Amino acid sequence: MKQAQEFQKKMKKIQDELKDKTVEASSGGGMVTVTANGQQEILSIKIEPEVVNPDDVEMLEDLILAAVNEAKKKAEELAKNEMKKVTGGLNIPGLGDINIPM
Repeated sequence: MKQAQEFQKKMKKIQDELKDKTVEASSGGGMVTVTANGQQEILSIKIEPEVVNPDDVEMLEDLILAAVNEAKKKAEELAKNEMKKVTGGLNIPGLGDINIPM
């Protein structure tokens, strides 16, 4: 029981720390950059002015979508790697696919 409580404390600590860790992803050769934290919250989106073209809004939408999806993927990987530190790489059912909602 005590080990389970320790495990829960460690998991909670990692989840809290993930709020302060960030990942960055970009698309269009750096024209759109998205920063997210380890809990998959989007913190910022930066768009270079030269990519803003009123005649091609669809391209900008695609660049934003690509950067957001890549940032989400990187945040998921960060969370999984941090959780592995607690589990020691063990395959514990229910923890292998931790998905922290955006």
